[in-house]
Amino acid sequence: MTRVSLKSKIMEKNDRLAEVNRAKFKDEGILCINMIGSPGSGKTTLLEAAFRQINDKYNCAVIEGDVKTDNDMRRIEKAGVRALQIQTDGSCHLNAGQIGNMLSRLPISSIDLLIIENVGNLICPVSYDLGEEYRMIVVSVTEGEDKPLKYPSAFMSADMTIITKIDLAPYVDVGPEKLIANALSINPNLKIVSTSAKTGEGMDRFLKLLMNPEGVFDAKRSG
Repeated sequence: MTRVSLKSKIMEKNDRLAEVNRAKFKDEGILCINMIGSPGSGKTTLLEAAFRQINDKYNCAVIEGDVKTDNDMRRIEKAGVRALQIQTDGSCHLNAGQIGNMLSRLPISSIDLLIIENVGNLICPVSYDLGEEYRMIVVSVTEGEDKPLKYPSAFMSADMTIITKIDLAPYVDVGPEKLIANALSINPNLKIVSTSAKTGEGMDRFLKLLMNPEGVFDAKRSG
């Protein structure tokens, strides 16, 4: 008798649902980005700063994943963007089924950009395809230059890496250049932008990458 592990069954189901999500995003012309990062890496702050600049150009929405509270959802709503909250009650990641359930609550036919802000973690979320078009890893200088070396799977799975809080680099004795070099040693194809949501440094480059990772915004989306 062939035995199939429970983990294999879970991942197979997740992957099937992820493909359903991916098809919906493609049919509706939605750019979906799965944002992954450690707790406190600055994911929500980065989004708040970004949305203040692009709200008048694009219809955006965010699905927030947290173990508890809807604090980040409320912050995104204050930034003028529609947001939905998933409380995982202990789970360290979001799954494709949860995202599919949230899509029924969004006006997906009018959304240009959907950000999935995953649960703060650089391990569990990496294994779960949510149907996203791109995966973004967010890492702050306060986490150290060797973060990519400690969590290689996260950086290997990503399309882009955003370095945050670079205004704090002089105070934590971390060189963003070394952090970038370490990330590229894991994944040479990463698109990397260094930012400070506080000072605005690098935000223009981040917005260009966010809205046009591979030239994906065609005339219909950007017009």
